[in-house]
Amino acid sequence: MPDLVYIADDEPNIRKLAALALKDSGFETQEFADGVSLMAAVRVRKPDAIVLDWMMPPPDGLAVCHKIRADESTRPIPILMLTARGEEVDRVLGLEMGADDYITKPFSVKELCARVRAVIRRKEYLFPVQDEVLTCGPISVNTAARRCLKNGEPVELTMKEFDLLVMLMRNAGRVLTRDTLLDKVWGLEYFGDARTVDVHIRYLRQKIEDEPDNPRFVVTLRGVGYRFASAEDLK
Repeated sequence: MPDLVYIADDEPNIRKLAALALKDSGFETQEFADGVSLMAAVRVRKPDAIVLDWMMPPPDGLAVCHKIRADESTRPIPILMLTARGEEVDRVLGLEMGADDYITKPFSVKELCARVRAVIRRKEYLFPVQDEVLTCGPISVNTAARRCLKNGEPVELTMKEFDLLVMLMRNAGRVLTRDTLLDKVWGLEYFGDARTVDVHIRYLRQKIEDEPDNPRFVVTLRGVGYRFASAEDLK
């Protein structure tokens, strides 16, 4: 059964171009002219991914993205933000609001299809159907339930903080570069500023470390990247 992609854009030509390209690449598609009709459809049938225009009439793409991420039942749906806003600050804002990836207009249909495939693959990796429990010292993560515990107590993490922690814990003992983390967690090619990773690492440390300024779990290797402590490190 083909993956279902919802396309929401108030420009009919853009919607139809994206839908045609995705259909030719083997996807099932459904088109929407506004965020209200998109959200109504999401409640009835959850898609495998959403291509979402930023500058739609209210509610705009950012507001829709926020609503999807705020609902636990729709939170795992990958969102590819589609917009004419190409400034770096706009890209960062879209990602911070919960978008998984970002493509600017005018866009290459081949790149659009490739990025949709990539966000769906990343969803399958970060949101497994079966429970997976990662444990290192007092930190325990259930990937399917999206739950983090420290010493048996719940730790409240944002979506990206959780995804970042899962990526680090799955690779405990290995150094992951900022570019790798951007690609695997945010789905981005490096676009000039790795501070997105650094900021999320700082927030994550504040929530899981006993001493965030002297981290035990998430260790920095200057000039290289980050490493989550292995079981041997914590002995």
